[in-house]
This record gives sequence, C-alpha cells and structure tokens, in this order.
Amino acid sequence: MRIAWFSPLPPVRSGIAAYTAELIPLLAHDFHIDVIDLPRAHDFVWAHRQRPYDLVVYQLGNAPWHEYMWAYLAAFPGLVVMHDARLHHARARHLMQVQRVEDYRREFRYNHPDAPPAAADYAVEGLRGSIYYFWPMRALVLRTARLVAVHNARVAAELTAEEPAVAIESIRMGVPAMPPRAPGGRAELRQSLGVPDEAVLFTVFGKVTAEKRIEPVMRALGAIVASGINAHLLVVGDEAPGASAVAAVPNLALGARTHTAGYVPDDRIGDYLAASDVCVCLRWPTAQETSASWLRAIAAGRPTVITALAHLADIPSLDAGTWRRSRHDAAPVAVSIDLLDEDAALVEALRRLATDAALRDEIGREAFAYWNRHHRLEHMADDYRRVLRLAASRPVPRPPDLPAHVTDDRGDTLRAIAHEMGVDLPW
Repeated sequence: MRIAWFSPLPPVRSGIAAYTAELIPLLAHDFHIDVIDLPRAHDFVWAHRQRPYDLVVYQLGNAPWHEYMWAYLAAFPGLVVMHDARLHHARARHLMQVQRVEDYRREFRYNHPDAPPAAADYAVEGLRGSIYYFWPMRALVLRTARLVAVHNARVAAELTAEEPAVAIESIRMGVPAMPPRAPGGRAELRQSLGVPDEAVLFTVFGKVTAEKRIEPVMRALGAIVASGINAHLLVVGDEAPGASAVAAVPNLALGARTHTAGYVPDDRIGDYLAASDVCVCLRWPTAQETSASWLRAIAAGRPTVITALAHLADIPSLDAGTWRRSRHDAAPVAVSIDLLDEDAALVEALRRLATDAALRDEIGREAFAYWNRHHRLEHMADDYRRVLRLAASRPVPRPPDLPAHVTDDRGDTLRAIAHEMGVDLPW
C-alpha cells in the first residue's frame, strides 16, 4: 500500500513535524510512505499521475506550516488527521496574505451558512484574536475527506454529531519517553539556570502564546513566592511573534525566579523535563488539540497542571479548587484548573504542589503509568495501521456544492497555454 503523507518535517519547529518523524519509522514495515512536505509538494501531482497512490494522508493543523495542504485536500481526498478541530486562524491568515479575499468569503459562507453575513468582515479587515474560535472553518475539510481522524474520542463524537455522513475515527496520540542525556542532567541544568536544589521548579513547554496562560501562571507564582515558598518558573519554547508573554507582567518582583530557554532541540528536552518538578500545561482558548507537551511530561513521570476543558474530561485529575477526584474509578494523573476560578485555582495548585512532595511523587507515578497504558508511540502506530487501511477502503466523497475555487485545478489555463505552444495535453 503506497501512501503520500503530507506533513512538515524537521528541522521545521513544529510539533507535527516531530510527530511525523517519530511515527513514520514504525509504519515503514507495513506501508510504503512518501512524505510530502512543502518543498516536495509541487512534485506530488506529477508523481500521482504517473503512479497513483493508494491513499493520501494530510496531517492538518491550525498553523502556517499546513497552509500548502489546502490546495490538495479536495482535489485528492484522503485521510485527514485533524490535530486542531478549529482551523480558522490558519486558513484566514493564508487567504488574506495572498489577497484572496473573495475566496475567503466564499469558504466562510460554505463552512458557516448560519453566521451573520458581516462575520467574515472581521478577518477581511485584518482583525485577529480568540473570536476566530467561534467559527472553526472545518466543514469543507470534513466533507471532502475519505476519513477523518482525531486524537480525542470526545472531539470525534462532536464532529460526528456535526457531520453525521462523515467517517470519523479516534486514534490515540503517542510520544516516546525522553530521558535526560546523562544521569546528572537535572542538577547540571538547574545549576546553569540558577535554580537551587531545594527550590521547586515549575516549567511550561511548547510554543509560547497567550493561550498557554503564561500571565496567570506568573501571577500565581508571584503569590506563592510572596508567601515564602521557594519556587521558580521556566518557560521552554519559541515565543510567538508579538506575544511577549514572559515580559507581560513586570511588576511581580519575581526577579531571578523566572527563566526562559527559548527553542530547545529535541535531544535536550529530556534534560529540561528531568530538571522540572511540575509541568504546567494550560490552554485557553482551545482548538481542542491533544497536547504533545503534556504527554511528554507525563511520559517523564512529571506531575502536571492542566485546564479543565470539556474534551479532557476523561483524564483522571484532582480539582485544584476542591482537591476532589474527577473520577472515582482512576487515580489522578494531573491537577486541573477551573477556568471560572483560574487565578485562585492556580495559586492553590502551585502552593500545594510546591509544598507537598508526596503528592508530586504520587501524581507523577500515576501519570507515567497512564502514559504507559495509553500513549506510547506504539499505541499510536497500532491505531494508524487500522485507520490507514480503513481510509483506503472508503469511497472518494463528491460533495456537490463546494466553492468554485476549491474544485478549480487551473487545468483549463494549463491546457490553453499548452495548446498555444502546439501541445495538446491528454488530460
């Protein structure tokens, strides 16, 4: 079975690039996979015409690295793995950048026929922000796919209710364990940062955006430090353009207790995980993604703090407001924060985790066991083997009412140019 796999690849600094690099070797024994990243995309149509692939796979997310895939989704339907269930940010940004304003309006109307007619003007006028989450821009993607896969059963159920005719599957997300490079990695890194051995180090991993709730975390850190707790905060990851998240709270008198590492290569992540006592993995607003950075943290046996989001309700957790279990049938693997009381809950979560080493150890052990049962890389590969074969057996959808620019492959223009040169194309 031959597969064309659309995805960014390293050295692109994308979680999905790393995801593809980790997953493909596990599938190589069962499938012939050609990865189609941006530099290779223009060769895909020619190669597919010469020898058609059995299946095209799109690793689609709400980020600029996936913009090139949209030109192929409807023309070459396949398996769409939606890493974000909300795609409006990336799609609007791309269409506005290339001045395809009317194409954006048409796609918006197609995806959201019940939205106010002027809603598309928000993006057309250059405005950005969390309001995009209200209109996910996903109907076109769902209806043109042979099969859609997501990494969360609750998200799969929501999409199925929204589009009952679309085949949607849930697949487990898996990550490898990332141990430190050397036994002394924890102490060495903490010393280089200026974090004392006795201090509790809270760490935020991943692209630094406002959605990671850096400002509330810093306020909570300031509160517990003011009460006499010896705690530090480390932020690991590229900062999004214009975010200035770490510098946004200048009056907390945290001084040398906050640290930024910027981008860290994958082979050093294990050192940073080992140096951390608690990983803070918050998200709001959410594109209903499954956090790879959270999975890497629990694979390292680290206690984590997460936002209590609807699609994460199945994760066993302790509510930071009440310290009650979210599930009576499973040991907690994280501490959860209620968004309606975020500031107070964060202070309580950081205070309790900073002062209760036994609780940190217990949650960390259960977190590692949870990863081992559900989120190893092998689990994800097993699910991919199933859905790849299932997607290849599905018919190609033919939705009748797609916007014209989506179905126009510019073939008429190409044939006209070729005819002027005395060449009649056979297709």
